Amino acid sequence: MKDDFFELAGKRYQSRLIVGTGKYRDFAETRAAVEASGAEIVTVAVRRVNITDRNRENLLDYIDPKRWQILPNTAGCFTAEEAVRTCRLAREAGVGDLVKLEVIGDQQTLFPDVPATLEAARILVKEGFKVLPYITDDPVACLKLAEIGCAAVMPLAAPIGSGMGIRNPYNLRIILEQAKLPVIVDAGVGTASDAAFAMELGCDGLLVNSAIAGARDPLAMARAIRMGVEAGRTAYLAGRIERKLYATASSPLDGLIR
Repeated sequence: MKDDFFELAGKRYQSRLIVGTGKYRDFAETRAAVEASGAEIVTVAVRRVNITDRNRENLLDYIDPKRWQILPNTAGCFTAEEAVRTCRLAREAGVGDLVKLEVIGDQQTLFPDVPATLEAARILVKEGFKVLPYITDDPVACLKLAEIGCAAVMPLAAPIGSGMGIRNPYNLRIILEQAKLPVIVDAGVGTASDAAFAMELGCDGLLVNSAIAGARDPLAMARAIRMGVEAGRTAYLAGRIERKLYATASSPLDGLIR
């Protein structure tokens, strides 16, 4: 497993888990959960969490960009223009050009606005950003984002914060076969078994926030999801046995003592 790297936008990572920084009690708990998760990439909502103003409490005082890859995201943006402007702000703040693109199309479900996401992705890729777009589990939309030149696609498993787990594994399998770029499951994970399932399908990575931050014990859940990701990836590489309708004896029937 030490040689099983997660490669994203030209950089290798050992962990396939990306964690968010929202909904924690404070920045100290955020850091403790990130530590427990083993994640090397940490995503931050630029419009909601302070990473730009050094004159007040700043998340980057707790999450050192020299140790963790900071992944600014455009959570809270409802237009392509807002999302592009937020990415530019993050780059000006010095956190790099790797960005998670979110353009929300519906306030209640928080599903992405697909046309606006495509529009923003085109602009950002042309400006040199390495774009990771949050998108529906739509194989066609994922193909279009791949054609635009995104660094990965991030199809949702279920609505953000719902904890329902993967609702449509069949669409994810199609995306995995067609996209030809990293597929990172984003949104809807509720617990470690959901993480393991995503990795068993062959997904390249997983982004989790609410399942950890909202748990009764966030640090324990961070460790559990870390182990779930590792177990699911190991199982995927090992190759599961074929599903069969009838039993198959574990021991051969030839040579029985009679």
